[in-house]
Order: sequence, then structure tokens, then C-alpha cells
Amino acid sequence: MYIERVPNRNSPPAVLLRESYREGKKVKKRTLANLSKLPSEVIENLRLSLKGAQVVNQEELAELCTVKRSLPHGHVACVLS
Repeated sequence: MYIERVPNRNSPPAVLLRESYREGKKVKKRTLANLSKLPSEVIENLRLSLKGAQVVNQEELAELCTVKRSLPHGHVACVLS
């Protein structure tokens, strides 16, 4: 899957989520979704995630999510009791 910008004549380019596949010896494209109405930041993050890049910084995520209290459960609760 990849994101492709397709130019339109007198309007902004269409941003499409596409998939390539083979039919016999020919390579064809299949459009999965039209992403034209999404903000450019969302499209760029999706493009990076499709390439396998890390979109969210782990350090920023750790600052946003803090564990206030954690109760033992499962095997740990069984061993402690």
C-alpha cells in the first residue's frame, strides 16, 4: 500500500490510498480510499507509518501516560496471596 497524489485539472490534487497487484504479467493499481479531505499532517503520518517509520515519539508518549497505581493481577496476585 502507498499514498499517491493524482493531479486534477482545475482543482487540488486527489490524495489516494492505493494498492498495487499483479494480474498475469500486468501490474495494476487498486484505490482503497480517498484521503483528500484529511489534514496534511494526518496524511504525512499515514505515509510514514506505511513505510514502517515510528510516528509517535516514545519519550513524548511516556510523558503523556503516567501510571499512578498498578494492582497485581493474574499469576502475580496468586503468588502474593
